[in-house]
Amino acid sequence: MAFLAELERVAQAVEARLDRLLAQDRGNAPQGARLAEAMRYAALGGGKRIRPLLVYFTGEVLGLDPRRLDGPACAVELIHAYSLVHDDLPSMDDDDLRRGRPTCHRAFDEATAILVGDALQVLAFEILARDPDMVEEAQPRLRMIAALAQAAGPAGMAGGQAIDIESTGSVLTLDQLEHMHRLKTGALIGASVVLGALSAPELQARQVAHLKRFAECAGLAFQVQDDILDVEGDAATLGKSPGADEARNKPTYPSIAGMNRACSRTFSSRSCSVASGMAPRGPSSPGARCTAWACAACACGGAPAPGLCRRRSRGRSPSCSS
Repeated sequence: MAFLAELERVAQAVEARLDRLLAQDRGNAPQGARLAEAMRYAALGGGKRIRPLLVYFTGEVLGLDPRRLDGPACAVELIHAYSLVHDDLPSMDDDDLRRGRPTCHRAFDEATAILVGDALQVLAFEILARDPDMVEEAQPRLRMIAALAQAAGPAGMAGGQAIDIESTGSVLTLDQLEHMHRLKTGALIGASVVLGALSAPELQARQVAHLKRFAECAGLAFQVQDDILDVEGDAATLGKSPGADEARNKPTYPSIAGMNRACSRTFSSRSCSVASGMAPRGPSSPGARCTAWACAACACGGAPAPGLCRRRSRGRSPSCSS
């Protein structure tokens, strides 16, 4: 599938860019070497780089030079990496495996892992403020910083994580579950598209809104698919321990709505995102191709290998290979 090849290309490019960023001398004292090593461990060596992919695809729709997008792409990936480090901590999800290897607090220690998350988060905003290849005007940079902060904070990812923790052992309605997912996962995916859009300062607010709506739908599809894969996947495919949500009695789409309805929701969310992404320029535009690709990447993003969910709804397969 073409988008998988593009996903691999982007993943390699982002890996190289992050490698250079994390290798830079940031004035660390010798005793900070362990922190620097742990930051590299957490940010490099794996991951599908779905969020940077969305930054670059949005830029492609808008005809931007990819170099202008490197900074925003790395910034959103660093926020994602920090969130994984903190999510894996004993006080949160208490996971031992991430991307097929020990989690950061297992490979180093819990205190170091907390500092790694802190450091990766602030590095993301430093990149948006200082990257010389990004849009030169100050106002678009400030809007990017604000958009990423909102997506990562209490109105976004952190708020969704708080709901997730508070809901453990509880029964949520589907509307409540979707609200949690839109904050916990969808907000940062939405920010990925917004950062790409803000790299074109001349873009109208209406067009940014269409792109953000697309990303929110794709983000919901991503999270539903992740819920499905936690049931149907395996550690070798996922790079993390399956069945963790059920073991912790966490609310998920399969546990609340059943697997068939969860697969159907993945498909409908993907369809919504493609329609929203086409809206600014029409179904025959380059944007239609890019948003369709990015939607497929989001919906398949729960695992490196697509196609685990094969259940059918209304005669159409909501699996990743559809």
